[in-house]
Amino acid sequence: MSTSSEAPESWIASFCSLLGHEYFADVSEEFIEDDFNLTGLQSQVAMYKEALEMILDVEPEDDDDDDEEEDDDDLDDEDDGDGLTRRERKHARMASDLSLIESSAEMLYGLIHQRFICSRAGIQQMSEKYELGHFGVCPRTNCGQARTIPVGLSDIPGEDTVKLFCPSCLDVYVPPNSRFQTVDGAFFGRTFGALFLLTFPEYDLSRSGPEALHLGPAQCRLNEEERHHQLNGLYRKNIAPGLGRDKTYQPRIYGFRVSEIAKSGPRMQWLRDKPFNVMDLDEVKKWAAEHQDLDDDEHMGVNGMAVRRRQPGNARLRQQAQRKAHSGSPMNVETNGAESEL
Repeated sequence: MSTSSEAPESWIASFCSLLGHEYFADVSEEFIEDDFNLTGLQSQVAMYKEALEMILDVEPEDDDDDDEEEDDDDLDDEDDGDGLTRRERKHARMASDLSLIESSAEMLYGLIHQRFICSRAGIQQMSEKYELGHFGVCPRTNCGQARTIPVGLSDIPGEDTVKLFCPSCLDVYVPPNSRFQTVDGAFFGRTFGALFLLTFPEYDLSRSGPEALHLGPAQCRLNEEERHHQLNGLYRKNIAPGLGRDKTYQPRIYGFRVSEIAKSGPRMQWLRDKPFNVMDLDEVKKWAAEHQDLDDDEHMGVNGMAVRRRQPGNARLRQQAQRKAHSGSPMNVETNGAESEL
């Protein structure tokens, strides 16, 4: 039972509780009140000051309240000839301004949200949503309902809607529910998806959404043995678990596989291919096998050429040692180690 003493719902809580806004995190007021976090947003949002006041539930400043009350007494029933009194026209203008401020507040909150979910507090909040399956599962059958992450394909508002990134097949999809297809993708941005996986590498990406809810967050992380097996800086089990020869659809006719060179054969299957043994992707081992002929004091340069490491010590002392090796004679005319014919 509600009472008049209860505090009203904040604008942020009301915005995040709207239908279709389940992907959004609750941005803390401390984050919004820090001017550093809002750098550059003033030029991107119309009526920036009013929108910020609406987000923070700050009452707008009314400097001329007394004058307006006196003017209202004179505007009661005056008609300007268009069927509306001046009082009604004023209220209509105020309602139009309020609608514009509301739209600007939603845009401003979305751009702040893009930055907040990349902070420590924001990405932790999104991880809790991920564990609870708030972002849904991958619609691809061979991914086994792997959990997805909301991402944007652009950081500029108005270019595209939010998409769902599946870390199991490394692809993006349109949200299956139409209520999410009106959310701007810039409110999540291009950075969040990759940063989330780098921040929480211990998540078992092969777990399905229903299985994760049943087992709980603790059972949906890689165990100690699985964390010991790494490949190119990633846990081996989390390298595209939804890809590979046995995770790709093979069209068949009466049990016979359709050839890739047939007119109706599968195309571009290599995009979802993965080696049967993921250790074939070990770049360090592959490089070492290809460059066994390099000396211990040589290494690979930026342009792919072998570069000899500089010997430790003072460069001036090394030059003096080289002069002594040539006996220091000013008549020495050897060039590049070759004797002159003069």
